[in-house]
Amino acid sequence: MAFIKIMIVDDHQLFRGGIVSLLSKDEDIDVIGEASSAKELFHALKSKQPHVVLIDISLGETDGLETILKANDSHPNIRFIVLTMHAEGQYVVKAVRNGAYGYLLKNADEKELIEAIHNVFEGKKHFNEEISQLMIGNMAMEGEPHKNLSKREREVLKLVSNGKTTKEIADQLFVSTRTVETHRVNMMKKLKVQNTAELIKKAAHLKLI
Repeated sequence: MAFIKIMIVDDHQLFRGGIVSLLSKDEDIDVIGEASSAKELFHALKSKQPHVVLIDISLGETDGLETILKANDSHPNIRFIVLTMHAEGQYVVKAVRNGAYGYLLKNADEKELIEAIHNVFEGKKHFNEEISQLMIGNMAMEGEPHKNLSKREREVLKLVSNGKTTKEIADQLFVSTRTVETHRVNMMKKLKVQNTAELIKKAAHLKLI
């Protein structure tokens, strides 16, 4: 008798059907439901209690990663495996932060999919080598944006944080006001902030000032 109860959330019916067919070969797995959206998933969870949910990221107008975060609040015992075409580190990191137990690409083979389901059912995390490298690469980029700042940009940043005006900075560094503004804009792009207040706040967080 199957003991791992599975639900599949994907907005493509043909894909869901293929996964159901594939998982039916494993006597330990029982697919107890399908959903094409987050709304259908939460409706189904009123009467079904899966152990593991396979979920895509793109679900029409809904986001699978946000769905995981929401479901973890209301159904903390359910473990999610993201099954998607998105081979990008930012998605992997967000999935992990939102509580996913696993992340697989849709080109994963049958053996890995079933192995991932068993691992996650047992409380283990499942991220293969490719996914782990995507995650590490993205986290490294997130963690070290300040390494991209030039020496001059750091000088401007320090003066900005000291409350100097653009003209005062230009006079002190013997450059034009336009050059100072260019440095300010470039720093905001590198640190991914929208204005000077956010720039100073992030610089302080990164201990740049």
